[in-house]
Amino acid sequence: MRGISLVGSLVVAALLLVAASTAQGAIVGEPQLGSKTTLADGVTQEITYEVPLSQVTSGQNRIRNKMVSNESGKPKVDGWITAFNANLVETSDGTIPSSSRVMFHHGVFINLSRGYEKFFATGEEKTAMVMPDGYGYRYKASDTWMLNEMIHNLVPEVMNLTATYTISFIPDTAPEAASIKVAEPIWMDVENNKLYPVFDVLRDSGGADGKFSYPADFKGSYPAGLNEWKASKPGVLLGTTGHVHTGGLSTELFMKRPGASFTGKTCDRPVVRDAEYAALTELIAKTTANQAKIRSLLKTRAIKKQKKSMNPRKMKRLRKTMAPRKFKKWKRQKVRRLKRLRKVNSTKLGHLRQVSKNKQGAIADKSAMETKSDAEKKAYDACTASIPTVEGNRVRLFESKANYFEPAGPVSWDMAMISTKDDWRVQVETGDTLELQAVYETKIGSWYESMGINVVFWSPNETNGRNPYETKVDTPGRLNHGHYPENDDHGGELPVVGTDPTTRPDGLMSGGPFAIGGYSYEAGNFRIPGGAGDPPVVEQGNSFSFQLTAADDNNGIWHSLTSCKAPCNKSTGIAYPLPDGDFQFDSGQLGTGGAPTVGRRTWSTPANLPVGTHTYFCRIHPLMRGAFRVKPKS
Repeated sequence: MRGISLVGSLVVAALLLVAASTAQGAIVGEPQLGSKTTLADGVTQEITYEVPLSQVTSGQNRIRNKMVSNESGKPKVDGWITAFNANLVETSDGTIPSSSRVMFHHGVFINLSRGYEKFFATGEEKTAMVMPDGYGYRYKASDTWMLNEMIHNLVPEVMNLTATYTISFIPDTAPEAASIKVAEPIWMDVENNKLYPVFDVLRDSGGADGKFSYPADFKGSYPAGLNEWKASKPGVLLGTTGHVHTGGLSTELFMKRPGASFTGKTCDRPVVRDAEYAALTELIAKTTANQAKIRSLLKTRAIKKQKKSMNPRKMKRLRKTMAPRKFKKWKRQKVRRLKRLRKVNSTKLGHLRQVSKNKQGAIADKSAMETKSDAEKKAYDACTASIPTVEGNRVRLFESKANYFEPAGPVSWDMAMISTKDDWRVQVETGDTLELQAVYETKIGSWYESMGINVVFWSPNETNGRNPYETKVDTPGRLNHGHYPENDDHGGELPVVGTDPTTRPDGLMSGGPFAIGGYSYEAGNFRIPGGAGDPPVVEQGNSFSFQLTAADDNNGIWHSLTSCKAPCNKSTGIAYPLPDGDFQFDSGQLGTGGAPTVGRRTWSTPANLPVGTHTYFCRIHPLMRGAFRVKPKS
């Protein structure tokens, strides 16, 4: 069985679940009987349950609770759950709906019999949990389960949806069950125990690297220990997977141990040979110059000229025209001069050979030195790759990265998280503290209501794990799953949903208030023709006001005004539009229905809006688009 891969869209804390249950009431459903198969090992049963959800109303974005039937929603005998995977399907035909129409914001399974223990969760990235061999989540038939779900209906149409989940289950009656060890969940959340555990990441915040780590880069007041969990006993961490929203890059899990520090091996740094490199480089350059000089000297025509002057025909003519004694003298001089020239050239050739030999030797020495340096560097890199990342008593245990299949980058739910491998096995001692950080990108857009969550499964009281202060446990993990076809509608293409609002004439000279309702903005809805679709106008320094209609608020249809880059009129999809306006603003989710709304129906734009046409969309229902215009003071 594959190693543990833990829960994906883990998006609510216990207080939120309790509040939702109190405010809306638990909705008890009767799931269909589970369909069961036996896996290849002959022991593990794979059981699929279908839980029809209450009707998902037009534009819904509510948090709801449903009790899971003890009769038909879970196994009827005690045993061990070794894998858990959930999804959302159309009730009518079992097909998986497109992510551009509906978002499975979260589905969290809570064991009420164990003090509100959240033991599995999933969401739009649809991460699966698979335990490593020999471990399982302890299940009792008498346990009371509750499903907390939040379905984000992106369109006006009513939907009838069913939550499905498949578990791998080993009953206690199987002999293999006797050797299974208990795996318990640890809920890690950067906003743990908050009513609605979210935070905003604004564009260009964080560091120069375009990343924002929460809460490390947060400048406001952050309660100490909110993102931490302290071990009351020893144990071994078995595995984890992170959860982030669109724009998220990773979660980072750390551990702090009082008085601890790095205790592993040290690595010998490669020898610095800069001076030797410089000397050899200088020698090679010098010998190269000497070679060129000697070759230039060897190109002299003196020897050829001497030889030419002593050719037989010329000698014969000179012998006839010159006195014998004078001819003999001339001949001896020519011969001596030719010998001297040959000797000089021979010396030059010898110098050239020596220079070439010196050059080749220097090149060979440098090549050998580079080879040795490369080997030392590789050995050093291999050594440091096994060294834990420790700062004081804080060590990083794992970075769960988001792998985006989305062609446009980290801007949609078309992604999968990286899970730990089987050999992770981190030893935890009593008093150790786990800490979580969530990392988001900040160059593309502003990411509102973001989250950072990990569920870590551990085996309490085990003592045979790896010491993270001695051995590097923060090693690359594995991809939880591949691309899903329901994420193929990326958007941002033709046909456009409306005319370019920057080219439309001025609309009303008014700052409102303008109504928001019926999936439309009262003024500036550039999806419609005529004057109502033209951008309303104010002079610089003034604001626009908007108000959610009581009808939408009462029906739980909540909207936002979120800035997007003009003209913001391409086709709707999971990656378009984006919260990437040149001037950033966001109203929050207008409504008075409790989390996730902001508790009010009205909102006004900032008074410092720059001159120009500003476009916006509803991040709950991205088919809604609008624009307003700011003009210079007259």
